[in-house]
Amino acid sequence: MKVCDLMSDHVVSVGMGEPVSAAARLLRQQNVGSLPVCDDAGRLVGIVTDRDIVLRCVAVCGSADDMTVSDVMTHSVVTASPFDSAGDAARRMADAQVRRLPVCKDGELVGMLALGDLARDSDCDMEAADALTEISRNIRRRR
Repeated sequence: MKVCDLMSDHVVSVGMGEPVSAAARLLRQQNVGSLPVCDDAGRLVGIVTDRDIVLRCVAVCGSADDMTVSDVMTHSVVTASPFDSAGDAARRMADAQVRRLPVCKDGELVGMLALGDLARDSDCDMEAADALTEISRNIRRRR
């Protein structure tokens, strides 16, 4: 199975110059934990997560109205191609310890693949489980 068979091609993104508050509202409205960040040509330049906003804006007493997405976003993003196998994408998620991969074709954002997309496909059950295990490996329970 290929990434293009499983990914969501309806992806909401945000621009680098948008205020952090606008990104936070989009995260809430879309009920997602991350947004791809694209330039004016639709090319992926980063990703902003709810965690990025908390750690790089709120925790340093920044103003979500004055700071821009480019101030808080993660610049180095692990991506997949629509033509990658689902197994390769799952391994990439596990290696990078992420639950979502932006899908790019020639640098342009064309979709988003979530760990849940892999888990819903019966052919990818084990790959998704392995990826989740790897992603969660550094989480320790407190007693």
